[in-house]
Amino acid sequence: AAMVLAGASPGAETLRRALEQPLRVAGFDIHPTLSIGAVDAHGGIDAPEAAELLRRAELAVEAAKTHGRGGAAAYGRGMESDGLSRLALEGDLKGALGRGELVPFYQPIVRLSTGALSGFEALVRWRHPRRGLLMPDTFLPLCEEMGLMEELGAMMMREAAKQLAAWRTKHKAAGELTVAVNLSTHEIDRPDLVSDVAAIRRETGLPPGALKLEVTEGDVMRDPERAAVILAELRGAGAALALDDFGTGFSSLSYLTRLPFDTLKIDRYFVRTMATNEGSLKIVSSVVKLGQDLNLEVVAEGVENAGMARQLLSLGCDYGQGFGYAPALSAQEAEVYLNESYVDGAAPVKAKGSRG
Repeated sequence: AAMVLAGASPGAETLRRALEQPLRVAGFDIHPTLSIGAVDAHGGIDAPEAAELLRRAELAVEAAKTHGRGGAAAYGRGMESDGLSRLALEGDLKGALGRGELVPFYQPIVRLSTGALSGFEALVRWRHPRRGLLMPDTFLPLCEEMGLMEELGAMMMREAAKQLAAWRTKHKAAGELTVAVNLSTHEIDRPDLVSDVAAIRRETGLPPGALKLEVTEGDVMRDPERAAVILAELRGAGAALALDDFGTGFSSLSYLTRLPFDTLKIDRYFVRTMATNEGSLKIVSSVVKLGQDLNLEVVAEGVENAGMARQLLSLGCDYGQGFGYAPALSAQEAEVYLNESYVDGAAPVKAKGSRG
C-alpha cells in the first residue's frame, strides 16, 4: 500500500489494522500482511505534483518490502539512489534535452529601493512526462555523471537569451531587463563557451550586459589566473558577470579587484540567518560594503519576506531575489509577473513570516 500523508498521521497503522484482519476463503483462514510506504505531503510553492508524490510513495513501498512481510518505510531522499529508479531516470534523461523537457524557469530579481523588476535568474526544471515537474537536485547530479552539463548549459543560455529578447521586444518597459544563467562546475573551461555567448548575442540581438553569467567562487579559485583570462573574454563577448554564493569562501577576496565582475551575489544562508546570527549579519554587511567600494552591484539571495528586504535595504544592498517576491516561474508565469510589475510599478513582497 502506498500512502500520502499530510504531516504526522496515524493513518498507516489504522490501514494496517483494517486490512490485516483474517479472511475466510474456501473454508481456510487467510492472514494477509501489508507492506506500507508513506510520504509526507505539504502544500506551498515547492509542493511536488501528485504524480511525483505517488512515485515517492511507491519507492517507499519497495523499501518496506525489503524489510520482510509487513514492513513499513517512509520516503527519504536516500531512496532515489535505488538501482531501478536511478536506471529509469537515467534512461529518461538521455533524451530529455532533445525532447525539450528540460526548460528554464525564471526567478525575479528586484531592486530593493523601489520594488521594480530588474531581471530574472534562469533555473532549470524538468517537465517529466510521468513524474511531473522535477527540481534540479533530482536530476542535475545524474546530468553531471552522464556528461550532459555542457549541453544543458548551452541550452539554458540560448533559451533564456531568446526569451529575454522576446520580452524586450514585446514590452517597451522591459528594455532594461537582464537574465542571469548559472555556469555549472567546470563549465567556465568549456572551449566553445565564449564563442557561444557571442553567437547567442548575435542571434538574439541582446545588447552587452543583458545576458549575465553566474560563476561560483570554487570555479574561480580552482585556477584564478586562467579564470581571469576566460572572464575577460566573456566580458569582451558582451556577457555581464556575477560571482555567485559570495561569502561561502574567503580566498577570492585578493583576486576580486582583478576579475571583471559586475555583481556579487550573497549566499542565501547568510541572508536567511542575518536576523538571528550576528556572524551572518556581519558577512552580509561586509559584502555590501565591499560591493560599494568596488562599484559592484550586490544581489541578496533567499529574501523571504518584507522584514528581510527592509534590513537588506538598510545595509545598502541593491537587489534581492527569493520566495518573498516569487519562486522560479515558468516563462508564461514570468511574463504575467512582468506585466503585473509594470502595471503596479513594483513587485509585491510578502509580509514577515509568510512563505506562500
